Amino acid sequence: MSVHLHWFLPTGGDGRTLVDRHAYTDGGIKRSRITPISGVRAPDIDYLAQIARAADQLGFEGVLTPTGTWCEDAWLTTVALSQHTDRLKFLVAFRPGVISPVLAAQMAATYQRITRGRLMLNVVTGGDSTEQKRFGDHLDHDSRYARTDEFLTVVRGAWEGRPYDFQGEHYQVEGGLVALPPEPRPPIFFGGSSAAAGPVAARNADVYLTWGEPPEQVKQKIGWIRGLAEKEGRTVRFGIRMHVISRDSSKEAWATANRLLDDLDEDTVAAAQQALGKSESVGQQRMLALHGGSRDKLEISPNLWAGVGLVRGGAGTALVGNHAEVADRIEEYHALGVEHFVLSGYPHLEEAYWFGEGVTPELAARGLLETVPGSPLAGVPAANGRPASAPGGAPLLLAGGR
Repeated sequence: MSVHLHWFLPTGGDGRTLVDRHAYTDGGIKRSRITPISGVRAPDIDYLAQIARAADQLGFEGVLTPTGTWCEDAWLTTVALSQHTDRLKFLVAFRPGVISPVLAAQMAATYQRITRGRLMLNVVTGGDSTEQKRFGDHLDHDSRYARTDEFLTVVRGAWEGRPYDFQGEHYQVEGGLVALPPEPRPPIFFGGSSAAAGPVAARNADVYLTWGEPPEQVKQKIGWIRGLAEKEGRTVRFGIRMHVISRDSSKEAWATANRLLDDLDEDTVAAAQQALGKSESVGQQRMLALHGGSRDKLEISPNLWAGVGLVRGGAGTALVGNHAEVADRIEEYHALGVEHFVLSGYPHLEEAYWFGEGVTPELAARGLLETVPGSPLAGVPAANGRPASAPGGAPLLLAGGR
């Protein structure tokens, strides 16, 4: 079982800080009480293409593209970026409650033909009723998971290429089909920590995706989903979503992590925690419990730092350390059964190079990667503390500047 590495496309904006472009105090509508943020990089196609090309060159298998009010549309953005890359796959996040399952099946098939088979699907049921209602979805938490179960059943039925009928509580389909089914069928990534989510994952997921909790908690979650899947006669693979700060020395990595907190005053953290605490997502509540809103003892497990979750929803932990230490932690999760690692860092362009040039060779030396990308600048020494991919230590070409 090899490790599959994936990166992240910041379609809501990027930069050198944890403070998002939008406020947590009012959902980003009035944008009041926002800590002034300088140098935010807009998620324009040119900048995102830089990140996608870097991920492609550095050997990442795919890139996760988020969904939500504050992001560019994942389908449109990634199909455009597919024209700027050669082999990179796109893990497209989408909400099943706001689109017809037969239309989604058709879109996936078209996407596969346009990109020559580079689509992966990240099904996001949704844990925030306020966000869901913006898109016209008024179901409660457990009902959303029941609908997702039906949604994915219809998608698979439509992919059979012959008329498919379905009668459920949320969908009634007569003769649904995709005339030209996708080839290959895109794998379905699915996450959820609630009792309602587990059976849906067991019946539908190819890869169950969890946020970066300490190894013992991840081990328990894997056992839970694996047991449910066995009852369904299925086998599910596992992935983990986290951030990463990897440097040539552990001291430098932790200094970088601490700098990310420099512009976070107590009011900003408190406002973020208050908003995130209202989430219906069990996974989000588990993330919040890792740090309790406090800056104290943010290293919750060796090299696992919960500082990101002070202000960011969703994945709230980062692997922090030198390249060998980060590889150690990845190897530890891999030994538990985790195959897919969906990673990110601030800023996403530079961090892709730090990881790709530092950690990837470590993983390859341990026999955890099937293929290792060759760098066109192999042998160029690092200088002035910059990644070796910047020739002679010159700065990387950045768009938007921050």
